[in-house]
Amino acid sequence: MKNRAVSAVSAAGACLALTALTACGRFESHPEPAGTAIPSEVPAKPTYTTAKAVVRAMGQAGVDCETVRSRDYDGSSTADCVATVDGVKVENEISVFDPDVVSKREIGTSIESRRTGAYAQTLVAAGNWYIRVMDPPSAPAIAKALHAVVLEAKGKGSKTPKYPLPDIPSTPTYKKVDALADDLAASVGCFQRETTSTGSIKCETGKLGSGSTNCAVLTLHPTHARRDAALREAIKYRGVPAELVTAGNWTVNLCDTTLGAKAARDLGGVVVAYDGR
Repeated sequence: MKNRAVSAVSAAGACLALTALTACGRFESHPEPAGTAIPSEVPAKPTYTTAKAVVRAMGQAGVDCETVRSRDYDGSSTADCVATVDGVKVENEISVFDPDVVSKREIGTSIESRRTGAYAQTLVAAGNWYIRVMDPPSAPAIAKALHAVVLEAKGKGSKTPKYPLPDIPSTPTYKKVDALADDLAASVGCFQRETTSTGSIKCETGKLGSGSTNCAVLTLHPTHARRDAALREAIKYRGVPAELVTAGNWTVNLCDTTLGAKAARDLGGVVVAYDGR
């Protein structure tokens, strides 16, 4: 009788110990881990251990990407690099995740958050990594080089509308962005110049009628199609007014929206503007 009691207690203890997995012979269902699944079109390979390894793979595929900065974290690795695709310098933000630390659903959640929102991003992804491609038209070439897929931005404002543009003069053109900066300086000012990783120039303009300054970004484009795509991208965001001057192979994006008319007149260009509404 005593042995039976001990056996009953032992059985009860075993049942309690296994409650997380079973209910004494009846398997319990468990919820999926929190997060969003990685999109089904993303291939499982290739995988990489670091962002630097992705940069090396790009180079081996013929898309050299010069590293601007990189950093390794516990569970992830990042790098920013600049590649030239079809004559355009393209900034890329690479993120690689350690699958032993970061779950697939956590990676999926990160991908989803990047692709949605007011400034939805275009990604290239495979395995345990993705790249934010700053110049969306370049994403297919990068995806092809890395055997990955393009994940386009989603939601309202993710697509760049085919806004009508004014007739843009075919001249003047510039061989170097510094020459464009010199002409802008003679018109509305362009000082404290800084060359960006993609070859554009950022500078300060003198606001007319006051001693304050404001910014401008000067860029040369390899084709008219690329120029027009950049113009449409700059004027697509609701709530973000934009004032650009353009002609030939260049654009000047002005932070001070009162300077467009004068700069266009002095540089022989036209104004492309958006009031943000």
